[in-house]
Amino acid sequence: VQLQAFGGGLVPAGGSLRLSCAASGRTFRSYVMGWFRQAPGKEREFVAAISSGGGRTSYGDSVKGRFTISRENAKNTVYLQMNSLKPEDTAVYYCAADQPISGSWYSHLAWEYDHWGQGTLVTVSS
Repeated sequence: VQLQAFGGGLVPAGGSLRLSCAASGRTFRSYVMGWFRQAPGKEREFVAAISSGGGRTSYGDSVKGRFTISRENAKNTVYLQMNSLKPEDTAVYYCAADQPISGSWYSHLAWEYDHWGQGTLVTVSS
């Protein structure tokens, strides 16, 4: 599956932004989808994940209650709604796809995801 993330931009603190990730191929609905972010000089950080059917979600502690992940399998698209944005949310945001083999339904570890989009930059001004 090939992924393309878009929707990033410059937004003031307290504002909102919605990222989208479009996937190619007919197997999108079989993947767990995740969002990660990477700020300059920092490691890639888990943001959110959603199960293949959309019934389960998980969030990183830093975004809980502010971000919402969702997906539309009919459109091969996953979204990340970001509200109450903070300057520390500034990063390049990546979408990723995974097909967990065993254990938990999702992973928060970037290296376990098989497919990645190119990233979209989100800048939150103070």
